[in-house]
Amino acid sequence: DVGDEDVRIRITHCGICYADILWTRNKTGHTKYPIVPGINVNGIKVGDRLGVGTFVNSWQDCEYCEERLEIHCSKGAVFTFDAVDVDGSITKGGYSTFIVVHHRYCYRIPENYPLESAAPLLCAGITIYTPIIRHKMNQPGKSLGMIGLGGLGHLAVKFGKAFGLKVTVFSTSINKREEALRLLGADKFVVSSDEEEMKALAGSLDFIIDTASGNHPFDPYMKVLKTGGVLALVGYPGELKLDSFHLLSGMKTISGSGSGGTKIIQEMLDFCAANKIYPEIEKVPIQYVNEALERLIKRDVKYRFVIDIENSLK
Repeated sequence: DVGDEDVRIRITHCGICYADILWTRNKTGHTKYPIVPGINVNGIKVGDRLGVGTFVNSWQDCEYCEERLEIHCSKGAVFTFDAVDVDGSITKGGYSTFIVVHHRYCYRIPENYPLESAAPLLCAGITIYTPIIRHKMNQPGKSLGMIGLGGLGHLAVKFGKAFGLKVTVFSTSINKREEALRLLGADKFVVSSDEEEMKALAGSLDFIIDTASGNHPFDPYMKVLKTGGVLALVGYPGELKLDSFHLLSGMKTISGSGSGGTKIIQEMLDFCAANKIYPEIEKVPIQYVNEALERLIKRDVKYRFVIDIENSLK
């Protein structure tokens, strides 16, 4: 049902992200089947171009909601799929043709911005943009390191360059060098398993964003940070192990970040449109979703899948 403050959106595109794997495969242990995934949605409402991100409601009565940080609602934000809404219903995501959302959690897609490009921004994009703004990384001339070059990492490079930063990409795969430097415009590429390359960078970076999942060492990256440097963790390593000496002796910070609130999401969309930042995507029909999820598990995508719902169901 469409309430007085709701918007009924016709969905044209929906991004696929790793959260879809976690929930459809019950990796979290609490999936409520049947489930309709899809947390980054685009559509049209009476001529408006709208997007829906990772959450579709919150209780709106806590300090975080008042500050437009609804994703951190003290009673719990309502995620776009497989979540219990404030009325007790279970949310269904964007692998669909329509979605009904409270207007507060809809975002205007600028007229000059492609809808298919906006879909990944509402998940991967805001995951990267939020720590950049929170930690004031957006200072021209500063240096930013990026661990990992997948769906999150490639957007971090694009944001970094748009903000005038000197961007270094860390990867375990030498095969990603050309992509990082030529396709995405990074300033430097470092094979993180090469101890000599890592030592040469000691104390050289102001910031690092870590997008890598799976357990990996942190001490080598802490050594690369300058005094007072910040490492923002946006991946999911599972276990965090490091020598606390690096924090104490260099006033360094490790910070976690997930998504962002409604205010910063709209800000990010406007920034991307103004600066012509477009995710690298592979569009797929809705009938290809299962194959796309399997390919995502194998990391066989550059760099984000987007479901072309509008043209799949004609």
